[in-house]
Amino acid sequence: MTQRYADGKFGEYGGQYVPEALMPAIEELADAYERYVLENEDGFMDEFRARLRDFGGRPTPTQYAERLSERHGCDVYLKREDLLHGGAHKLNNALGQALLAKYMGKERIIAETGAGQHGTATAMAAAHLDMPCEVYMGERDINRQRPNVFRMRLNGSEVTPVTIGRGTLKEAISETMRDWATNVEDTHYIIGSIVGPHPFPSMVRDFHSVISEEARRQVREQTGGLPDAVLACAGGGSNTMGTFAHFIDDTDVDLYAVEAGGSSLEVDEDAGVAPNSASLSTGDEGVLHGARTKLLQDSDGQIMESHSVSSGLDYAGVGPELAHLVDTDRVTPVNVDDEATLTAFHRASQLEGIIPALETAHAFGYLEEHGNALGDSILINVSGRGDKDLEIAIEETAEQDIDIAPDMSEFAGGL
Repeated sequence: MTQRYADGKFGEYGGQYVPEALMPAIEELADAYERYVLENEDGFMDEFRARLRDFGGRPTPTQYAERLSERHGCDVYLKREDLLHGGAHKLNNALGQALLAKYMGKERIIAETGAGQHGTATAMAAAHLDMPCEVYMGERDINRQRPNVFRMRLNGSEVTPVTIGRGTLKEAISETMRDWATNVEDTHYIIGSIVGPHPFPSMVRDFHSVISEEARRQVREQTGGLPDAVLACAGGGSNTMGTFAHFIDDTDVDLYAVEAGGSSLEVDEDAGVAPNSASLSTGDEGVLHGARTKLLQDSDGQIMESHSVSSGLDYAGVGPELAHLVDTDRVTPVNVDDEATLTAFHRASQLEGIIPALETAHAFGYLEEHGNALGDSILINVSGRGDKDLEIAIEETAEQDIDIAPDMSEFAGGL
């Protein structure tokens, strides 16, 4: 598995760029991560794995995708994180951090969310562990992900709209950090990706590494070897690093981080918008949310607003470890635009009976465009199911005029 990076630095990335008021909480969390997660003090990791099994439903299967394999002329395997409780990989980290907060004696949980899957997972974990929870969510994402907002409130969590900026994930993280700085004594902030100050990038990776731990074993059991390539969609990078972690040392396995190419890789500096979320492919080094990493910036170093058809990839940065792995040529960053993503969304649904999250559909999109050049055996992490995205998929499919999409013309009049 990948190096531990105990100092919180991944080459020139990472670190702890936070206000002085947050340093006691960061130091307390780093100590707890070392003792409970890395050293299994008081049997923390044993309880975590037991709860993942009994509450979460692990292990999730790795499925041979017969019809996708036939279409692309190679063996395609799907790690089915969409079958984890809640419908996405997010529960691994949310449950781990909520349990860690309990061990640390914290009484309240806060979190940010973009597509709503991390917020939903945190709300479920908080209810499971009997902890009050508040989730910050951008106003724009609330409108795009109403079912997940209802799910969070159904689990007893408070959902607080964030109205600053464009009302997406970047602003939600900023608002959650402000809350944490004010309430550090009794509150733990469950960051939803491998971003933020140390120890978050390493800790979130470790909680999600169960994905690649299982997948590596399952593929070997099914094939007698390892895949030629592993694909995972990349926004902040939680599912990406969880999928890659136990393959890092397998240098014969190519690792592809599939970013949101949006409508273009160009940047509109006048509007302050990058019509994509491809930080690994086009970003520059900078500091955001407590860590140095690759970011979407203008020529003056100001953070650009990102875009993706998928709320969960709509973030202007990426995890520092992932940025380091790209710089050292261990991970290859690629991107898929909105139209190809929507086409792949429909293709996977029709061929395999799996409706993927629009985040995951980016990885399927790269398979659609390059599958025959990736090797004889390909593993894709299905990071989540697409129930949450159906309204967006209907709207965007109509705008993009996707050839293979089902006819939804009867909805045109607003039935």
